[in-house]
Amino acid sequence: MLNLGYISFLKTYNQYNFNKQLYTLLQKCTNTTSVRQVSHKNKPTPLAPLTFNETLNYRRNQAKRSILVQVQSMESYKELYSYISTLGNVHEMLHYVTSTDQLHFIIVEFDNEEQVSNIIQNSSHINSGESFPIHSNFLWFKATNRKNSKLKIPKNFKLGMENGNQIPSKNEICNLLLGQDNTNHQIQTLHDVTKLNDVATRLRFLTTRQVELSVAGMFPNAVAYPFGSSVNGFGKMGCDLDIVFRLAEEQTKSDSRLIFHCKANNLYERSITHRHMEVVGDVLQLFLPGCTQIRKILQARVPIIKYYQQFTDVECDLSMSNMSGVCMSDLLHLYGSIDARVRPLVFTVRKWAQEVGITNSSPGRWISNFSLTLLVLAFLQQPNNAPPVLPSVHHVLQQIGLKCENVLEETLQFSFSESGKTLKFKSSNTDDLETLLKQFFNFYSSFDFSSKAISLNEAISITKPEYSPLYIVNPLERGLNVSKNVSLDELEKFRYEIRNALWVLESNQGKSNSNWGLLEMFQTKRKSFQSNYHSFRHDRLMEVSKLFEEDSNGQENSKETNKDSYQYEKANR
Repeated sequence: MLNLGYISFLKTYNQYNFNKQLYTLLQKCTNTTSVRQVSHKNKPTPLAPLTFNETLNYRRNQAKRSILVQVQSMESYKELYSYISTLGNVHEMLHYVTSTDQLHFIIVEFDNEEQVSNIIQNSSHINSGESFPIHSNFLWFKATNRKNSKLKIPKNFKLGMENGNQIPSKNEICNLLLGQDNTNHQIQTLHDVTKLNDVATRLRFLTTRQVELSVAGMFPNAVAYPFGSSVNGFGKMGCDLDIVFRLAEEQTKSDSRLIFHCKANNLYERSITHRHMEVVGDVLQLFLPGCTQIRKILQARVPIIKYYQQFTDVECDLSMSNMSGVCMSDLLHLYGSIDARVRPLVFTVRKWAQEVGITNSSPGRWISNFSLTLLVLAFLQQPNNAPPVLPSVHHVLQQIGLKCENVLEETLQFSFSESGKTLKFKSSNTDDLETLLKQFFNFYSSFDFSSKAISLNEAISITKPEYSPLYIVNPLERGLNVSKNVSLDELEKFRYEIRNALWVLESNQGKSNSNWGLLEMFQTKRKSFQSNYHSFRHDRLMEVSKLFEEDSNGQENSKETNKDSYQYEKANR
């Protein structure tokens, strides 16, 4: 929710002389309208936040009522409104620019889905012989030679947002953080500035809607579920979109005596999934506008299709058999809704990890943002956190009437959302964000990673079921370690940077330095650690036989060893 009092504080705090551009940026990034609001003397009164299931339904219905129109510039919205309002009642229009090609688009939301169908039926193709004549909710507004003497647009109608998908730069974020009063305010501002806003969220649901519509003629009940950071409440501007695509939504049995003729599946489930994904990948590549850079990764444990949606400016990962991601998103959304401090704390830890080089944008042996999120949630569950901020997964499941075993099979109907309405847990912990951040670093700086595993199910550390440098139990599939990819070197690097961050926060002298608080913590990546870290690995690369060679060859051996070390480092970057 938008903290109106806090924004007012930033606006009127003249001591730090915020310029108009930065204030506008903060307003833009925190412009998230609550669905549940009622007006009372012109002041919005926020009610209970939406559950995960309610959020999905609301955003999916919003996407069904919307179209995406490419225009020449932001000012084109007046002419577009004048033309399009004759075909439907425009509810809202929002503008954005793509980051790569600088293309201008306007999201147009109508009152109902029937008006969108009317728009599509009254649209045309430029040349059916030169392109595939597909019907889509992605359109472009053709220029005209006729001059409009008078545009039919209400005087009080304005764009809901201008350039709404812009990702704040590092300098803009830095200036905003420097202008805060203390580290606690920095943590909250970092979350407000970098989290997904309304436009970015709409674009992700429009992207999933495009996938649904691509096969709607043959599979009218097909559903594309977004999951991951785009919907779990922990997504930041520019994050990827994860989609699970199902050709038919689960339906209850009907009394109809008429049954569709269908072809039987004569292949194994994995083979079926591969064949289906091959076809979907071809549809994305050949027919769907804006879908580029299609890459089929079908031999992975969870086969996916990676692609870039050029018009919505979103990187996408599409799968067809992994509903566990939706259930996990439901659980994380619930935890983020229990306490207002959870999401800002997670955002800060993930930003810190990115700045000091703990996480990486590509998959590998390093800690992922998902693992970091679970580490933060596990810390907030700890009883020695006097008292804990979050309940255990076991406590949450008890509210639904489920046991902690076989969680995944029993929660495919989004049961976590239902438990959020009646969850009997209210923490008496009153620590501020800065205190919690220090406690997080202190907790893991002394954690016994060599023999203990992280488990959110029991809210305690448990003995490792098997060897792995970092072991975080999957809350939904307890036999899996979500951090199995993390190497021992990367874990040691994580512990080293944690101690650095804790030292910076505990020795923080306020605003006496040019970079203070979070900014100083983000810059604590020590060169000495890099040097020692790499030389330690290099020494291990020397072959034992070289230790027994003559001294006259020492110089040559040194060159060969350095060469081997360089090749090793290059291959593992």
